[in-house]
Amino acid sequence: MESFIEKVTASHVPLKVTRRSSGDFVVVSAKEWEREQETLYVLQNNHLMQQIAASLATHSEQKGRKPTAEELDEITGV
Repeated sequence: MESFIEKVTASHVPLKVTRRSSGDFVVVSAKEWEREQETLYVLQNNHLMQQIAASLATHSEQKGRKPTAEELDEITGV
């Protein structure tokens, strides 16, 4: 069982466990679970989705705010 858990945490791929006597279940790493929860939160939050859509529109039209050279350095860690 431990080798399966190591594979799940290393590969970030969920493992579905099927049981004959009762319900199936899925094993995921804690990191993947947290990531999925964050994704669900964003997808279910209309305000955040509207912000993302607006940002995508301004980016596509190249009308967004361009960071300064100093801000770019900070963002990229240079």
